[in-house]
Amino acid sequence: MGCSIRLGKRIKCLLPDNLTEQKLKSGEDIMASKQPSVMTVAAIGSIPLIMTLGNSMLIPVLPKMQSELHLTSFQASLTISVFSIVAAVFIPVLGYLSDRFSRKAVILPALFLYGAGGILAGIAAALFSHAFAWILAGRTLQGIGAAGTAPIAMALTGDLFKGDKESRVLGLVEASNGFGKVLSPILGALIALLVWYGTFFAFPVVVAVSIFLTWVFIKEKPKKKEPPGLGKYVKGLAGVFKDDGRWLCTAYLAGATCLFTLFGILFFLSNVLEKSYKIDGVMKGLILAIPLLVMCTTSYITGSKIGKNQRLMKKLIVTGFCLMTLSYALLTFFRGLFLFIPVLAIGSLGTGLILPCVNSFITNAVGKEKRGFVTSLYGSVRFLGVAVGPPVFGRLMAWSRPGMFISIACFTFAVGLLSLLLIRPQTEKGSSGGEEKKKRSRHTILEPVGGR
Repeated sequence: MGCSIRLGKRIKCLLPDNLTEQKLKSGEDIMASKQPSVMTVAAIGSIPLIMTLGNSMLIPVLPKMQSELHLTSFQASLTISVFSIVAAVFIPVLGYLSDRFSRKAVILPALFLYGAGGILAGIAAALFSHAFAWILAGRTLQGIGAAGTAPIAMALTGDLFKGDKESRVLGLVEASNGFGKVLSPILGALIALLVWYGTFFAFPVVVAVSIFLTWVFIKEKPKKKEPPGLGKYVKGLAGVFKDDGRWLCTAYLAGATCLFTLFGILFFLSNVLEKSYKIDGVMKGLILAIPLLVMCTTSYITGSKIGKNQRLMKKLIVTGFCLMTLSYALLTFFRGLFLFIPVLAIGSLGTGLILPCVNSFITNAVGKEKRGFVTSLYGSVRFLGVAVGPPVFGRLMAWSRPGMFISIACFTFAVGLLSLLLIRPQTEKGSSGGEEKKKRSRHTILEPVGGR
């Protein structure tokens, strides 16, 4: 009679006492292994797409907003900078909260806040006489919301997927990020044909889709133990950076360099298209999308091929920086658009090789309990690269066009050299490694040159 009351009791009655707990545990493992589905991957992929739209979709709209609201170029650029700086500040905070509670508990409110910021900015632009301050307030909300998107999605991928599938999904996350960069200038230009502030109202529409996918299809595994307190958490992170700071900071720098050069060169190209070639609107968006499409495609292919091959990842990172250096050095000599875009695409190919590998390294740097913070700090550094790229390229453009490309080529060469010297795959030993090998592999997948 008692066995029919609850499913758990019924299972215990059917299994021998000494096998009950073991069978139940294996059943949970089977369920967990079956959980991530195609729709789960689609839901995770939608999250970084939201973050990318935040800046790239507005870039074609900025000249129109500047004229409609009577703004200076600096004021118009604040709509990008405020978003990026606020996101960079809040990413580590939300990363810690995602470690303390759960990924979904951070992602869902962040997406809601992102959409609300878009509504506030859109209503202000449509109805208010002094709209700019309200637009910046809306962009601030969006920046806070963006902090809980792509970096947390990376940590979530590491939680839900293992082995080669994790690398493939991380490649898809980066490809989704790149796809957003490809799509957003075109979408922004198309929406601006109707009304310039329509872009702000497009944000909550896209967010609603991502919220639905995340709510329905992402099922996190329950935490097996209580998360550590703040003091113990900080102490653990300090230990991570003490042991692995050299390669981890180099990996952060590599990712930030890719985003810094990407958004900087897009800023340069946008100015050249409009001022030198009188190309704007949708055609301008399509041309800007070419290098982004190359990066997006390469990211997806790279993520699907690298698996857990650390030596291959290292080679691809160094190769990627070589391609970026070659591209920027050659751009010194090409002014015509017909040759400029293909040469620029070589650098985008390099970026597409680097980012999925760096993502995989950083996601696996620590265990699940600290992964949110480590990946979020990486997201902060990437955002700072995005924020710094356009103004730095702008100053270099005013100084010297050849000097700009030579300086950037030297910088990417230096970062590639650091990656070559400070990051190396962990030396694989035989199957007999004992507990020490387990601890080392669980702690990090890379070592700095010269040991720890």
